[in-house]
Amino acid sequence: MAIEIERKFLVKNDAFKALADASKRMKQGYLSEGNQRSVRVRISGSDEAYLSVKSSNDGISRLEFEYSIPLDDAECMLNDIALKPFIDKTRYFLKKGPHTWEIDEFYGDNQGLIVAEIELGNENESFDKPDWLGPEVSHQPEYYNTNISNQQWRKIYPEKLLLKFGGTVDQENRFSSANLNPDEYTDFDCKDGC
Repeated sequence: MAIEIERKFLVKNDAFKALADASKRMKQGYLSEGNQRSVRVRISGSDEAYLSVKSSNDGISRLEFEYSIPLDDAECMLNDIALKPFIDKTRYFLKKGPHTWEIDEFYGDNQGLIVAEIELGNENESFDKPDWLGPEVSHQPEYYNTNISNQQWRKIYPEKLLLKFGGTVDQENRFSSANLNPDEYTDFDCKDGC
């Protein structure tokens, strides 16, 4: 049995990209919904596929089981079984001291959201915080991948919120909506969950 101890942070800028040791494009979908567990299928790069089962979070810890599966099976699960929409992202890997940061840059409806994760050996383990690291969101369920797939960040949150709370704005895909006025959110403090 594996226990995942993970902390999540928003990212202030893309300085991490120049420091990254590697990156992989990923497509993932969920085979179940609910707060008690998640069952995920992921294609990593062009030749790896995994099935993961995770329990609900208990603080920053949870049970995690991950198995390598045939690529054809993963494609079938994503296309015929998985809930839509998928998550499309690039994961950057950055080794810093004894830890490896995994930084996810999301695309599609979640364009502009960048989340960094670090796995720890115990909940109280110390680690170096890079300059590009933004506010911690470990205890905010809206930043769990299971919820990100349905958030449509670029449609829900105005540019000012993305920028204020750690997102970035792609100049080619700037936020626009007739229903939301970013100026109304100038003093928004994100307590209701960004």
